[in-house]
Amino acid sequence: MKLAKRIANVPPYLFAEIDKKKAALQAKGADIIDFGIGDPDLPTPETITNVLQAAVKEPQFQQYPPYKGTHEFREAVATWYSKRFGVKLDAKSEVMALIGSKEGLAHIVFAFIDPGDIALVPDPAYPVYRVATILAGGTPYIMPLKEENGFLPKLNEIPKNIAKKAKLMFINYPNNPTGAVADEKFLKAAVAFAREYDILLCSDLAYSEMAYDGYRPKSILEIPGAKNVAVEFHSLSKTYNVTGWRLGMVVGNAKALHALSIIKTNIDSGAYKAIQHAGAKALTGAQDCVLATVATFAERRDALVNGLNTLGWKLEKPKATFYVWVKTPKGHTSSQFVEELMDKCAILAVPGSGYGKFGEGYIRMAITVKTSRIKEALQRMKKAGIRYS
Repeated sequence: MKLAKRIANVPPYLFAEIDKKKAALQAKGADIIDFGIGDPDLPTPETITNVLQAAVKEPQFQQYPPYKGTHEFREAVATWYSKRFGVKLDAKSEVMALIGSKEGLAHIVFAFIDPGDIALVPDPAYPVYRVATILAGGTPYIMPLKEENGFLPKLNEIPKNIAKKAKLMFINYPNNPTGAVADEKFLKAAVAFAREYDILLCSDLAYSEMAYDGYRPKSILEIPGAKNVAVEFHSLSKTYNVTGWRLGMVVGNAKALHALSIIKTNIDSGAYKAIQHAGAKALTGAQDCVLATVATFAERRDALVNGLNTLGWKLEKPKATFYVWVKTPKGHTSSQFVEELMDKCAILAVPGSGYGKFGEGYIRMAITVKTSRIKEALQRMKKAGIRYS
């Protein structure tokens, strides 16, 4: 059996490795407090599950969906974008359904990157941007995200010869894994950079609704002229606690969406129509459930950040996402600190190095566990003598 050469260039998927470590701890009978994968523990609101339960019985939802998504879902996305961001979208040409935003982020690369082409990829970052580029035969050019720069890439430091060769650029704000946010000044600069070098700007906005203390993240499409150079990927996963449903959308530049549709029509058959129907109702219905989710995560964020600060850290509360980006104590690499938390406290976190070279020296903790468990984790750390120094 001879595998494709591209497989040898792909590192093990970060969260698959995390699952292995979790299974090993569980086999030993450990009571694990899991701050690992960003999978909300909160239930899907009944107002949404009730719609899905009724829809699965309807014959109209049991056949193949339209490749670009149902008319109902695409219209709902356009309506939501208009209400939430003030962005007007043509549901026919500027909106497309995805089987979760991860799928779209991976496939857009195959629509634009030929072997040897360059994609501008942030680091640390969601691994899919880099890995999809490698799978397509492209070369990821790393844009470092450093704390002293607010975890924003320094676009003016990208060499001109690289920028001229680049065909895609990924940005993700609110950011996974750092929890950083981008202001309007940066978004304008990103659009201008993409326009200058004829690059498709791919904005990953999956965490726009997980924001706190009155902060409201912007869409890249709010920036004048962005539709000429940008597409934006979004997901219902975090907003409505439906990660396993696999429903997302991509919006923006019609030419780019058409190119992506050529890839998708030859690879998948779209999201289940009943799920698109439920998703449409979620987007156009009352958003009280989202406010309740955000309030829960805000309480958890405060508990974790305040607790870590009593152990010597000096963390600021992230304005968005449900992640806390934590520096490792002196003398610890990311992996070493994760191992120490597992061995001494049965606490599972993610090494920052798993998100790229510039994630070294940090761990990511997802607040997808109850407040009581967060407080218990902090007590375990205190008892084990784990502090920041």
